[in-house]
Parts: sequence; structure tokens; C-alpha cells
Amino acid sequence: MVGAGPEAKRLSGAGNRRSSAERSLSMYTGEAPDCGKTGLDLAGFGRILVMFIRISPRSPLPGSLSEGPAPFCRLVAPPAMSPIVTLTLNPAIDKNTSVNRVVAEDKLRCNAPSREPGGGGINVSRVVRRLGGASRALYTSGGPTGEMLGSLLADEGLDHRPLPVEEWTRENLIVSEISTGRQFRFGMPGPTLTAAEVEACLEALRALDPAPQYLVASGSLPPGVPSDTYTAVAETARALGARPILDTSGAALHEARAAGWYLLKPNLRELQQLAGRTLETDPERIEAARGFIDQGWCKGIVLSMGAAGALLVTAEATLHVRSPTVPIESRVGAGDSMVGGLVLALSRGWPLPDALRFGVAAGAAAVMTPGTELCRRADTERLYEQMRPGA
Repeated sequence: MVGAGPEAKRLSGAGNRRSSAERSLSMYTGEAPDCGKTGLDLAGFGRILVMFIRISPRSPLPGSLSEGPAPFCRLVAPPAMSPIVTLTLNPAIDKNTSVNRVVAEDKLRCNAPSREPGGGGINVSRVVRRLGGASRALYTSGGPTGEMLGSLLADEGLDHRPLPVEEWTRENLIVSEISTGRQFRFGMPGPTLTAAEVEACLEALRALDPAPQYLVASGSLPPGVPSDTYTAVAETARALGARPILDTSGAALHEARAAGWYLLKPNLRELQQLAGRTLETDPERIEAARGFIDQGWCKGIVLSMGAAGALLVTAEATLHVRSPTVPIESRVGAGDSMVGGLVLALSRGWPLPDALRFGVAAGAAAVMTPGTELCRRADTERLYEQMRPGA
């Protein structure tokens, strides 16, 4: 590690089992080197993190303590929980039911339905809550279904703020076929928003005080919302001093791709659409992602690849985290669970490799649950422990 003292060299030697890629992305935990007199009572302050950071002079790494060159040796107490705000412009109530067999034109006798809050940003906030963190969910809300959505969020103890719109919040339908285990997912387009309603959503972001550390914009755009709206969201986040994260698809992703995000979270199909070509291998995917980063689109890309895990790409390093093998109940909510686990870990000051592992663990835990249920904390933490280096 360039510029580090003997202790940093000891940590980066044979005793450190992490790869060179992780050393480029990572912050280490260990005993305090001689960085001057600390005068700290370790019992009183709890665990002390010694963070050795490799910082590129031209571009800081996501997850680092500094936005520019800084001492390589720094002694800090564990950071307090930084706020996370999520934005969902097209939320939903997900209605889940099951039937023995789906048959065309027959009247199907379904089992009693359950209803859960839905929509990308809302699900990210729900995951953060399930994993022991806190966030604020901003979402559009209209009509009786919007009121029901707010009631469901309150039942989960979520800090939420509805942004009123005239038309009703949408409902989605998920039907599980008991005889085959197949799942049928019917997504509705959502309410049509007026220009004034879209501007009110952006104004709600501008008024956030205190500003969040992370702003997660996630999910589809409803009818009537300009496809470049997420660009305005990124600009607002940066004006607040927040780190914007985007998880969307289609025209919304294409129009907002170059808005200067902290992280972009496409899946493989979406990355290939952005690149305009098929990306069959990790080197091809890394090359495409690096090209986007070099153009200033974002600081990093987290490529979700389902059962293959996730690939993290920054300007300096890459890391592919494989997903653990788990029994599959439903794939609904796996991507939102991954983003929720990732952003929660980052907000707690975790290094990016560990934050990515925690996100992948949350995504894997989500497929173990039925219907639209998200990840469970016990499953996520157990899988994460199995995924840690040396486990």
C-alpha cells in the first residue's frame, strides 16, 4: 500500500487473506498503529476501526471516508447511522394469491389474498427496516389505494411520507400456481401524474432537512412522468450533498444514465442495452462498465446477475461476489433486497466489498421467502457470515 507505514504493510502482507482487488476497495479492521497519541478508552468507546484507505488522486472510491487525498492512516470511532431516503414515484399494493392450476377462460377459485406494500424504493426501505436500520420512504399516493398503502407502511413501522397525487395508486397481482410452483406476475402501469405533481415530488426532495447521506431512486416511472425525471433527482441529491443510487430500467435508465450517480444498479440485460451489445463474460462486462464510469455516468456500477451474484466495478478495481446456493421459493423482491442490504451497510460505514456481500446475502435470502415477501434478517445475517473471507 503506497504511503502506508510498517503496520499497514503488515496488514497487506501474507496475513491478509483478501485479494488485491479487495484491498483496492476495502477498509481494514485491526489494532491501532502509531498515528499519534489517541488517549481513547477502548472499553468506553467500543470497537475502534482502523481504516487504511487507498485513494486515487483523480477519483475517490465509493465508500471511502474522504472525497479527496487524505492521510492513509486514520483512527475513527464507528460512524453513527446516516439517514437513507428512498424515492418511489410508482408505488403499488402487491396483492398475492394462489390457485391450484391456472386455466384459460375458467373461473378460478383463488385462496384468500394478502396485500403488501410494493414499488422499488418502498421495498428498499422495508428491507432496511427488516435488517435493523432506518430510512425515510417518499412515495406518490392517490385515492383509497394510496391510503391503504400508507396504512400498510405504518403497520410495518416505516418512516414514510406520502406525496399526494390525484389518481389512484396502482395494484399489482401475483398468482402462484400450486400444482406447478409457477408464479404469474401482473404489473399495472400506475396513475398518470401531472407536471405539477412531478415538480412537487422534486420539491419534496429539495426540502429534505437534514439532507440524507444516501438517496435511492428505484422503480419504474408512472405514465405522464418525463423519462429524464431521474436526472433531476440525481441533480437534486448532489445539491443536497447526498449520494444518489439508481435502480430502474427501460427509458428511465437510458435517459438518466449519465446524470452523475454514486452507484448504478443494472441487471445484465439492462447493462447490455446500455452498451448496445451482448456481454457474455465478466471481462466484457467490466470493460463496458468502466467505459460508462470514465464518461462520468457514475462512481461505480453494481451489476446484479441473479444466481451468479453481483459484479462491482469502480474506476480502480472490480469484485465479483457469488450468490450462495439457497432453496428458491420466489424471486420477487430479490433485487430490492440486494439494494437495501447494500445501502444499509454503506450507511454504516462498511467497506464496499463487505457491503456488496451483505447486499448479495439479502438478495439470496429474499428468494427463500414465498410470494412478495422480502428478505428476513436472520437468513441474511447467516448467509453473510458464510460468505465472509475465511468463513
